[in-house]
Amino acid sequence: MSSQPGTLIETVVGYADAVRRLTRSGDFAETELAPEFASRIEEVFGEKLTAREVVERIVSDVREQGDAAVSRYTTAFDNRDLDHFDVPREEWDVAWDTLDGDLRDALLVAATRITSFHTKQLRQSWIEPERLGIFGQIVRPLERIGIYVPGGSAALPSSLMMIAIPAKVAGVREIIISAPPRHNGGVEPVVLAAAKVSGVDRVFSIGGAQAIAAMAFGTESVPHVDKILGPGNIFVALAKQRVYGAVDIDQLAGPTETMLIADESADIELIAADMLAQAEHDFQASAILVTTSTEVARGVPKEMERQLKDLDREEIARGSLRQNGLIAKVADLGQAVALANAYAPEHLCLLVKDPWSLVPEIENAGGIFIGEQSPEALGDYTAGPSHVMPTGGTARFSSPVNVRDFQKVISIIGANERAVGELGPATMTLALAEGLGGHAAAIQRRMRRLAAGSR
Repeated sequence: MSSQPGTLIETVVGYADAVRRLTRSGDFAETELAPEFASRIEEVFGEKLTAREVVERIVSDVREQGDAAVSRYTTAFDNRDLDHFDVPREEWDVAWDTLDGDLRDALLVAATRITSFHTKQLRQSWIEPERLGIFGQIVRPLERIGIYVPGGSAALPSSLMMIAIPAKVAGVREIIISAPPRHNGGVEPVVLAAAKVSGVDRVFSIGGAQAIAAMAFGTESVPHVDKILGPGNIFVALAKQRVYGAVDIDQLAGPTETMLIADESADIELIAADMLAQAEHDFQASAILVTTSTEVARGVPKEMERQLKDLDREEIARGSLRQNGLIAKVADLGQAVALANAYAPEHLCLLVKDPWSLVPEIENAGGIFIGEQSPEALGDYTAGPSHVMPTGGTARFSSPVNVRDFQKVISIIGANERAVGELGPATMTLALAEGLGGHAAAIQRRMRRLAAGSR
């Protein structure tokens, strides 16, 4: 069994071939700019620049010139002349009141589920006395965060909610969002409605790298934040990378990805539907099937062809499957799980007879979707966990957005004289081993006083 040229999706047989096909470079790739972007950049800057060079100039200008630079780049790249960036509350209210009733209800359902899920994760400060003193941790929320929301056809009110609501649960004092301006200078109404239901405090009509820089360093209009989160294009991603250190960021998000593990019991129709749901995101999205069944491996491409004709985004889904899709036939579920752990997918869907038996073996995944009644689409909107998950293999060391992303810990050290006496010698030894005599002396002076006081 192998793929033929021109087929919808590539198929490989065997664990070794699948691992080679799915091995990641580990680099954050800066893709070649589309011709329309490249020509616009040359027009604005008077020379050809890479995306990274463009971001460096924009970030530096916004840091030094504030609103003036934001306004200039908004005019240049969004063709909008704005006299202010802050979207008035009245526009939020209008957006909410005029939103389709079913969509408004759906936003409320999602908000309730997201809030309920993340409330269970809250952690508390603790301070406990012990023999050597009083020690503990104070848990504090971040003061202010910024969320970037892409505009146009890529507007993602669900992603806004998946970030803002956990932040609200964590106790973040102020949440601001930034989104590219529409043709009339405003922000997409559904984004404003989602901001309203999520407890967002301020909305700014700014897009691109200039939005990231404004939130990172602050301008006359935009307050600086402690952390920036949210998806965006290559300019947004590079800008987040550039300002990291001045602020925290969530991740350098890559294209979305789903891996399905299926055995002979899996429903081919549902497998195909789930893979198409992933593939329709964009041309860079990856839908991957790992199966122990030859019948499933052969049947899914045929079923996807049947379902594709019903999709409005057929061209995108088809292109995604051809460029990035894969079906891997492996010998057993042990190999399937090993492949999943090696790939570390953003979403891992277990469509097998006994999915719970595999869960203890999963080491690397952004989220595990257990059984055929837990499609990724449910997790994208209303299940409760944030759908902002690690991509590009970063699930090996990072987590989905959660309450802890918006909290920091302050350590409490309230040692007593007994601690100085008992821990002092080891402390001095370690300090002297590192050549830090002043550290050792600070302990030694206290130990001498204790010794003198005991006589």
